[in-house]
Amino acid sequence: MPELPFFANAAVSPERQFATIAEAKEWRPDSWRHRRAEQQPVYPDPEALNEALARLRRLAPLVTSWEILALRERLAEAEEGRCFLLQGGDCAESFADCDSSTIAARLKVLLQMSLVLVHGLRMPVVRVGRFAGQYAKPRSAEYETRDGITLPSYRGDIINGPEFTAEARRPDPARLLEAHARSAMTMNFVRALVDGGFADLHHPEYWDLDWVRHSPLAAEYQRMVESIGEALRFMETLAGRRISSFNRVDFYTSHEALLLVYEEALTRQVPHQWGWFNLSTHFPWVGMRTAQVDGAHVEYMRGIRNPIGVKIGPTATPETVLDLVRVLNPHNERGRLALIHRMGVDRIEKLLPPILAAVRDSGARVLWVCDPMHGNTEVLPNGIKTRRFDRIRRELELAFDIHADLGTRLAGIHLELTGENVTECLGGARELEEADLERAYKSTVDPRLNYEQSLELAMLIVRKCQARSRQA
Repeated sequence: MPELPFFANAAVSPERQFATIAEAKEWRPDSWRHRRAEQQPVYPDPEALNEALARLRRLAPLVTSWEILALRERLAEAEEGRCFLLQGGDCAESFADCDSSTIAARLKVLLQMSLVLVHGLRMPVVRVGRFAGQYAKPRSAEYETRDGITLPSYRGDIINGPEFTAEARRPDPARLLEAHARSAMTMNFVRALVDGGFADLHHPEYWDLDWVRHSPLAAEYQRMVESIGEALRFMETLAGRRISSFNRVDFYTSHEALLLVYEEALTRQVPHQWGWFNLSTHFPWVGMRTAQVDGAHVEYMRGIRNPIGVKIGPTATPETVLDLVRVLNPHNERGRLALIHRMGVDRIEKLLPPILAAVRDSGARVLWVCDPMHGNTEVLPNGIKTRRFDRIRRELELAFDIHADLGTRLAGIHLELTGENVTECLGGARELEEADLERAYKSTVDPRLNYEQSLELAMLIVRKCQARSRQA
């Protein structure tokens, strides 16, 4: 198997950077239009689409190039085992949920999970939210039929509406502008919360959510909070002053780069930097359904300087994964490429090891991340989609074991979760059953972990890693 080019130095050399710049000139944000594009809607009014895209190109970006490059450095540190990636959020955001309480709850659950991970893993955590742009979703079928009526599938609020009417399901270009506006609102509120001390480690008790106080995990979490408080007071006693750096945390956003006309319109060049940046998000990823090495999505992703991710599902082979690595990170740059495996608990032991071994033997620098959600989705006899907590937990445990056995490093997790008190996934500390799903099932697409299940999963990760450390 041919090896990838390998560069020992952390940064790209001047000669290699020159080559990268030259190659980037051969790529344009619209290069993807010459490839086959999967999962794209057909807009009935091309003129209205072009007008909306022209307006979108003039709007302010949602993130900055220096934030993107800072995240690349943090992900490079995660590759090297010096921090851990926590990526999570809604399966698909909705315009209706762009309100302060929903956004704050979503931020709270990620902050509390990161608190558990920092305390238990004894390393920094890179926090990346699946929000401020996660408005498009791939679908397994182009159309949906109900009571003899067939309409286009719901593809996320950026494209059409979830209501089962011809008007709602018609792709609407105005939704592109609405998605940008809602993403900007979300980003502004998250930044205001973080900069205002919402994530202050001096007061982690402020992050609590009222309904979780009766959780079976509440006592364990409270002990953890008290331990962190004592450690912080001890450090400040030694320093003789309050440590203000604990008042805030870095927080980044991500979404699936599915709707290519939207991503193209927000791909920009910036002063004092070479190349192109997707300024709609810090960390875009390609889903399993659109990860064809010769497809439009991979063509688009190869040209941007953001850190990028690719979902690796059960149909992937070592050869196809290596092809993706070569196209998306041809110069083996650190912090550039995350491979997010989502095999399902029944298949991970058979399918993941050959892929890990092939990438390891090639010398490729990648960030390995586990998505234990998507491979474990099932549909109940009543038509409700759900996931079982035990299967999610088990796939994650197996992922840690498989990576350790092969000498690779699982450096992050990718989860669909919410800070709301939903009942969408079965099991967990409160042992939710099928009858509970109807009580608070709110997702329009895929089932999410609720706050309590998310926190429980973070604690299980810590226990798993601590157990492996004791065995080593």
